[in-house]
Amino acid sequence: MKLLVTGALGQLGNEMRNILECKMPGLTTYTDIAELDLTDDNAVEKFVSAGEFTHIINCAAYTAVDKAESDQTTCYQINYDAVRNLATAASKSGAKVIHISTDYVFDGTAHRPYRESDKVNPMSHYGTSKRKGEMVLLSLCPEAIIIRTAWLYSPYGNNFVKTMMRLGKERDELRVVCDQIGTPTYASDLAEAIVAILQSRQWVPGIYHFSDEGACSWYDFTKSIHRMCGITTCRVLPIATEDYPTAATRPPYSILDKTLIKKTYDIDIPHWEESLERCINRIKDV
Repeated sequence: MKLLVTGALGQLGNEMRNILECKMPGLTTYTDIAELDLTDDNAVEKFVSAGEFTHIINCAAYTAVDKAESDQTTCYQINYDAVRNLATAASKSGAKVIHISTDYVFDGTAHRPYRESDKVNPMSHYGTSKRKGEMVLLSLCPEAIIIRTAWLYSPYGNNFVKTMMRLGKERDELRVVCDQIGTPTYASDLAEAIVAILQSRQWVPGIYHFSDEGACSWYDFTKSIHRMCGITTCRVLPIATEDYPTAATRPPYSILDKTLIKKTYDIDIPHWEESLERCINRIKDV
């Protein structure tokens, strides 16, 4: 087995490195933009062909949801063109692909957790670009695995957890949206699930959903972050989405049904608060 992890400097890419080097050491090549420009189709084809990879795990993504509304070209280059290039190279080399997508392919109007078979209807350029990436991958690599996830955070890079930790120490008051419901997902948990798939005796292609267990609003999430960090000097107030306008429209409800991935790959998923505490402890130790 020879693995290629793209987007290795991102939240998920870093966690993939941590877990792969522990559980499957010495099998993986890690790349980011400096090593491989995924938007360059010729470069991707040459790199994948020369590497003789058996599996490609694509962790690279444009995730600046609001910025994507005005920077559509870059967003689509990374979330669509790059995926198409990897899929083309993989189809020629025979490599299997695991690609990460998002809950933002849904419009958030459901009243139960979203299943993989539910109708998609992205409400933002980010969500649309990710859906197009899914479609081109499946058209070129029908044996690929796509994992949709949500509200990702880790000790690496910029994310909601680290921002709320910082603002909680800097400000006396924060106003946080309380009517968008989803599930915070620790990138380490997602990386563990991906490695479980790689180590499985079976490969079942298709779309899967993965997030941590449970659900909350961004307001609830913030309250838990501050409680676990011992932040008591910042008052957190709940507000409606309409009182916090953003460039991109976000799904008001984006809880994912994880039944399929749990049954297919026998994956045990922790509750989001348990994982949040583990992540915060890691951040504190840095």
